[in-house]
Amino acid sequence: MAEAGETVESLAEKVRVDPKTAARWLASGRIPHPRTRIAVAHVLSRDAADLWPEPFRRRDLPWFRPWAELEQDATAIRWYEPLLVPGLLQTEGYARAVLNTGGLLAPSEVDQIVAGRLDRQAVLCRDVPPQLVAVIDEVVLRRLVGGRAVMAGQLARLMALAEWEHVQVRVIPAESPWHTGLAGPFVLGRLPDGTELAYLDNQLRGQVVTDPIDIANLGRRWESVTGEALPQRRSTELIREVAETWT
Repeated sequence: MAEAGETVESLAEKVRVDPKTAARWLASGRIPHPRTRIAVAHVLSRDAADLWPEPFRRRDLPWFRPWAELEQDATAIRWYEPLLVPGLLQTEGYARAVLNTGGLLAPSEVDQIVAGRLDRQAVLCRDVPPQLVAVIDEVVLRRLVGGRAVMAGQLARLMALAEWEHVQVRVIPAESPWHTGLAGPFVLGRLPDGTELAYLDNQLRGQVVTDPIDIANLGRRWESVTGEALPQRRSTELIREVAETWT
């Protein structure tokens, strides 16, 4: 804070918390909410993991940890994936096959990421889970990943999850024309206080998006994407039809 020229009062004002709350971060070592950690790190031009390392001692990749923390607090998650099953819905076999492709990661790193991904899925089983709506393209169901048995297991997993009241898996059929979602995957998350955040991924790393204008833009893209998707029941029927081709 001193290096950045910030006081408790000025920092609190910039991240929109009470000065007493900010003071407790220093006096008692309390750890702020994930969203607040990201805001403080931005103001101080530091990495959140340097300021509060404890929450980041996870098995996820370092750049992914801020979103992994936020994901656990979310009350609603809207996720679009054009090429893969979303991470929260992946089986271990599918996740391992995806990460092993191309031999770009060491086996130990694959093990670490898979373990972290499976740990994250526990959020769907807690007493008050987030509402998850996942939209995928039909090609996700038909592209071979890891072998026929892996695909059969993954589609069985999707059908089982689609039966949960707080989970929707919707599919955009292959005959649909080009749509806005094909520009790339994205995730929208809503926190308990109503704050909307997003996550974008690419070949190298992902990023948490907090700018309201960007969130609004992604919200419009989400509406466009869901408009192309089949209803929940028809989506489940399509998943079941494709699953039979893998057995």
